[in-house]
Amino acid sequence: MAGESCVPRPLFGGAISTALPSRFQEVFVDPARDESLIFELLDLKGEVDDAGSALWFLRDIANEQDAGDNLVVEHSGTLELAGLRLGEAPAVAETSVAQLAVSKGRQGREAQNIVRLYLANIRLENAATDVLITAYEPLLINPLSESAAAVAAGPAIPAEQAGCLLMSEIFKVAVMNFNVHDWSLFNGGP
Repeated sequence: MAGESCVPRPLFGGAISTALPSRFQEVFVDPARDESLIFELLDLKGEVDDAGSALWFLRDIANEQDAGDNLVVEHSGTLELAGLRLGEAPAVAETSVAQLAVSKGRQGREAQNIVRLYLANIRLENAATDVLITAYEPLLINPLSESAAAVAAGPAIPAEQAGCLLMSEIFKVAVMNFNVHDWSLFNGGP
């Protein structure tokens, strides 16, 4: 959507950054749309192949959320991050997109919403870190979900109709603009 722009946003005290629409609040949640972006720094999973890392993490998240049996993978691929260099080469993000049914918080299966989950894994091997960027886009809100009080039950209102950027675009901008400004965040860095 041309009317909504992304602005630089510091993460982890400014040690790293990305770009997001200003409507995403402190924890990168848009409560009016029940959309969220999450940035995680994890110990590098050395046993996971680089080429399949995003799909591996996607399946791991689905299993953690008791959604492994209804995961529908829509796409997997790679994005080159020209702004983040690892030595002489640009960093690469492995990506996966899937639909799954998930419950909020401690709600049970009877309150599951259908969401699209976007996931990027940026492997900072020299810093022994896997960076996960995940974005959740609701597709169908269950009337029993706590989300129904905020955004109403039923099919989610399309982003364009609400005057917002598509979550797929927000996700791509957040991943493509991810950068490390202070490698000491990773115990000295690369």
